Amino acid sequence: MSTTAVRTSTTSPEPTRVSTLRRGLRAIGAQNLSLVAAIVAVMLFIGSQNSAFYLTSNLKTIGMAVTISGLLAIVQTVVIVMGGIDLSVGSVAGLASVSSAMLFTHFGAGVSILGALAIGAVCGVVSGCIVVFGRVTPMIATLAGLIAFKGVAQLISDGRAQGYTGADNVYIFLARGSMIGIPTLVWVLAVVAMAVHVLLRYTRVGRNIYAVGGNDTAARLSGVNINRYIIGVFVLAGAVAALAGVLITARTGSGQPISGSEGLEFQSITAAALGGVALRGGKGTIGGTILAVVLLGVLLNGMSLLGVNPFWQNVAQGSLLIAAVVIQQLRNGERRVGLPK
Repeated sequence: MSTTAVRTSTTSPEPTRVSTLRRGLRAIGAQNLSLVAAIVAVMLFIGSQNSAFYLTSNLKTIGMAVTISGLLAIVQTVVIVMGGIDLSVGSVAGLASVSSAMLFTHFGAGVSILGALAIGAVCGVVSGCIVVFGRVTPMIATLAGLIAFKGVAQLISDGRAQGYTGADNVYIFLARGSMIGIPTLVWVLAVVAMAVHVLLRYTRVGRNIYAVGGNDTAARLSGVNINRYIIGVFVLAGAVAALAGVLITARTGSGQPISGSEGLEFQSITAAALGGVALRGGKGTIGGTILAVVLLGVLLNGMSLLGVNPFWQNVAQGSLLIAAVVIQQLRNGERRVGLPK
């Protein structure tokens, strides 16, 4: 009996380590592991072509560059998980950028930031109400918002950059400040990502958002007020998009009605799809979206370092979006259009 006990004590740690490793890999997920592998492969390739890629200053540049698109990708993830889509986040960011700069001219930094966030929330209310009470699909409602909010930004700014925030301490801290060596912009992205991650994963609100996206009929029968959740998620998307607009103002030193925000809605959708968010709703994580944002940031930075024509960046993003959607369809076993299954 003593021999058996000794054998048991000497062989038990190995299976424990293996099972722990398996649990860890399972918790990370195959989708996230593939994204990490892609990031490493892209970094190694770009670094082999241009050693300046590994400079600390360049890595900080990547982190600061992905902040704005990352914020929009985070809220786009929440909207898509709920079963919708928000094409207006870029226009809301542009409107908030102009509004924050114009408010700053008269009331200072604090009021300008709070005012911009409130305007973004109002835009979210408008989009949500159109979806709920107008019975319009989120794609059409937010497509209208994309055009309308951009028009409002151009109207109030006369189509030109407004204000100058480049000398204000608050905006300077947002754009060029840092804490423990990490840029403030990256901290903003990290805090918002963590907050939304906790909301989705550990709260009843988050579970209900997944339930609405997975099966809205079942969610309604379970007592979930779907209309309230739809409006609430669009308000969240508008407010975070407005925060991205404030950061655009901080980075450029003035309010930009279009420049800096154009095309961000498609970047956010690409990041969400690439991060494994099911476009039909009900599935997706903030962690996967953040990894996709980093992959896109590394790829675009590398293309700039290697002197690739900037127009190819749009081609690369479009190709990645198509690839992500095709992979999702194949995984879900979707029937091919016009062809037998």
